[in-house]
This record gives sequence, C-alpha cells and structure tokens, in this order.
Amino acid sequence: MNPPPNLNRLARLYRWMEIASFGPWLWWCRCAFLREITGCRRALVLGEGDGRFAARLLRVNAQVEIDAVDASEAMLCALVRRAGPHAGRVAVHCGDIRLWEPAGPPYDLIVTHFFLDFLTGEEVQALAVKLHKAVTPSSMWVVSEFAVPEGWFGRLAARPVVGGLYWAFGWLTGLTVRTLPDHLAALQSSGFRLVKRRAWLRGLLVSELWST
Repeated sequence: MNPPPNLNRLARLYRWMEIASFGPWLWWCRCAFLREITGCRRALVLGEGDGRFAARLLRVNAQVEIDAVDASEAMLCALVRRAGPHAGRVAVHCGDIRLWEPAGPPYDLIVTHFFLDFLTGEEVQALAVKLHKAVTPSSMWVVSEFAVPEGWFGRLAARPVVGGLYWAFGWLTGLTVRTLPDHLAALQSSGFRLVKRRAWLRGLLVSELWST
C-alpha cells in the first residue's frame, strides 16, 4: 500500500488554487445537494480539504455532528478553524482512511468531495464495503468528482485536464494514483443506490447523491 499524499503544505493555498483553476465550479459542485442533507444528524466527512463544506454544513444544520477523517493534520486544523463556534460538533481523526475503522453509532450521511479520485478502484471498492456496514438503512452519500465524459469533449478536453491534475498533485503531494477510479461501479456493487446526478462543465465535474 502506497502512503497517502501529503497535502499539509497546500492547506493555506488550497482555496486559492481551486479558484484560480476552476473558479466557483468546484464549490457549486460540493453544494449541489446541500438542501437534501439538512436533516442528517451524524455525518462522516472524508478528505474534506480545508473544511469549507463542513463549515457550511454545520451552519445550515444546527443538529449535525461530524466525524472528519483526513491524512493531513494541516487540513484538519483548517477545518476546525473554519467551523468556528460550531467546532464542538466536529471530531477530527488524522489518518489513512484505508486503515481507519468507523466506531460509534451509525452514520446517516457520508461526504466525499474530490476525494475518491485519490484512491484506486480497488480501494474505493473496499472503502464502500466498509462504509456500508457503518451507516443507517436510510443514509445518504454525497459525492463530488471529476469525470471524463464520452465523446470529443472527453477525449480532447476532459482527459487532458484530469491527466494534468494528476500530474500536478503527484508532483506536489506524492500522489501515486494516475487514473480516475470507477466509483459508480464500486458504490453500486457495495449496496448504494444512485438517486440524483448533476453534471457540470460538459461532464468534467459531477455531483451525486446516493442512498442505501
């Protein structure tokens, strides 16, 4: 098993790197199904980055409690800072999600925004199987990801963009993964059901809402 990428030195720059490369699109992608999850009470947020989405979720949902798992201590610190007065409803766990094991009551929400693409297909499959055992019968999983759509745009635009992002993150963080995992097949085969899906930028970005 390769070590997880090291995003510590990107924590303070993450937001500005994102805006410089994709403007508001990644943020819109994350928030596409925010209204659908305001009734959730126990959330598992994986690879959240600098915590902007978790902070928003805490503000719009006064009851939710979050377990945040990330291999980057700096990113988790940024998440807690952004949570501000709501930080008491966040428990952070610094570690490799491939080795981390859920504990406590089941979750009714899982959030993975631009995180599954850091894993191989086999690792996404193993993660989905593990998480299916840790959720309620009516839980939801919100996914935001890059994608390579069919057709000329996928071949000529999306594939080079995704390849460039993998190269950049490999150079900056040591990420060894170089291709997008088939998370659709992994989640479906693990017992999750796709409820809604939105595509952005001609399919380069996707927002998905899954359920058990």
